[in-house]
Amino acid sequence: MPRKQDRLLRVGVLGCGPIAQAAHFESCTKAANAELYAICDVADDLRERMAATHAPRRTYADYDAMLADPDLEAVIIATSDAFHVPAARRALEAGKHVLCEKPLATSVEEAESLRAVVAASDKILQVGHMKRFDPGLEAAHDFIRDGMGEMVALKAWYCDSTHRYAATDAVQPLIVTSRNARKPSEDPKADLQRYYMLAHGSHLVDTARFFAGDIVAVDARFTHRGGMRCWFVDVEFANGVLGHLDLTVAVRMDWHEGFQIYGANGSVIGKTYNPWYYRSSEVDIFHEAEGGTRRVLGADGHFYRRQLEGFARAALDGAPLHGADIEDGVASVRAMVAIAQSARSGRPVALADAHGDV
Repeated sequence: MPRKQDRLLRVGVLGCGPIAQAAHFESCTKAANAELYAICDVADDLRERMAATHAPRRTYADYDAMLADPDLEAVIIATSDAFHVPAARRALEAGKHVLCEKPLATSVEEAESLRAVVAASDKILQVGHMKRFDPGLEAAHDFIRDGMGEMVALKAWYCDSTHRYAATDAVQPLIVTSRNARKPSEDPKADLQRYYMLAHGSHLVDTARFFAGDIVAVDARFTHRGGMRCWFVDVEFANGVLGHLDLTVAVRMDWHEGFQIYGANGSVIGKTYNPWYYRSSEVDIFHEAEGGTRRVLGADGHFYRRQLEGFARAALDGAPLHGADIEDGVASVRAMVAIAQSARSGRPVALADAHGDV
């Protein structure tokens, strides 16, 4: 891990649940330019156990008390989706930078309500689309920008696996739970079609936008057969690129995620691994003029730590925000809503007409 710098962004993590335990606590302790300054959770038993393990400087049972701490500079929101927007709003209004787990919101209107808050705060809001910090995806993005020429088409897929938990349980820390943890009023998994779109579709949509730009319309088909939920989505990008997205949960095979991109001067083919392996995507970049392919090693595959370091550079040094900003977060939610509406109606949906909840 990189050495700690002299000046560290003092970060508080809201929520001590699975994503904080698997990703954010470690990212704060390993990041070169950030520190785990505080943790906050209403569950005393869970908060105390996480404090004993990760040794923050401060612990809080009350979110407003953490936000009132003048030494706290930024917040990672690691709560259930339903709490993202209210927690982000309070942090921004308290003058703190925000790194919010994806998805930013569960409805278009809720996501858009943060625009004015971000603008008024003069603080950073970054959405936790950590795949943007996968070195393989970064290499693909750079080639698309600098060497591929005009993009023609993009295909991308995100297929969770029935074997995912057996594989990830071997590499993740033991996730600790508490009966006292705060839960949303409705069970997020009560509607699995909606849950999978928010949990997994948000990654797929953002990856497509990262490579090809704004989505203006979608035409989605959905089926639920053989225990699998499958969305096939034809996508129209603002730049005229043709797109096709495949979101399937859960395939009877290994984790299956990747993309193919065709351009005037070359192409990109990528295979992305389960994120908990912290292994960079295998990306083959073909140069038409050279008649050959190259692959970037991408040895540093700790996407969550690299995401936090990018966020801290923007907050501390004024560096450009490399991660997803408020507009990316809103666009991702709007695209998921449009896909859900198209799948239900059987008709194409323009993103400009997409409103409401996923």
